[in-house]
Amino acid sequence: MLGVAVGVAFWGWAQLYQVLSTFSAFAFPPSAGLFGGAWLLGGVIGGLVVRKPGAALVTEVVAASVEALLGNSWGLSTVISGCIQGFGVELVLAVFLWKRFGPLVAALSAAVAAAFESFYEWQVYYTDWALPYQLAHLGFFVVSGVVIAGFGGWALVRGLAATGALDAFGPGREHHERAAV
Repeated sequence: MLGVAVGVAFWGWAQLYQVLSTFSAFAFPPSAGLFGGAWLLGGVIGGLVVRKPGAALVTEVVAASVEALLGNSWGLSTVISGCIQGFGVELVLAVFLWKRFGPLVAALSAAVAAAFESFYEWQVYYTDWALPYQLAHLGFFVVSGVVIAGFGGWALVRGLAATGALDAFGPGREHHERAAV
């Protein structure tokens, strides 16, 4: 369900992205990476909430699939992006053995997912860009990922835990433990 909800949000963001990225293309095309962090939320949130191997990947792929089915300008390549982004988050969570879920782990997960996605986009969408443009895109995407999906995703999960919506999951239990102290 989390993946479906995030997928609908992805679809809405895709509509707004079309307008925003047009302006960045006129100013400095690689700056469109600043708008990419929102698409990393599915994996980060899925990993932070479920806390099991594969949760980040599955959440991101389900979200990307829902976005693609609702319709966007990238079609089914969105699912490939979801796989790449989810894998980036999974890789970081695996390094921490699915035992650390704080803001720095969330930010690092988003940064790695953004880097992986940026490399993919260079091969598919930005093949004519010179290396300085590619590196600028990478930098913008990583910053966006860290801020929006990393710290923003972590804050969103904590907020949801405070409402009681995540009581059956680790973040909900941790919220109750913090409140009891």
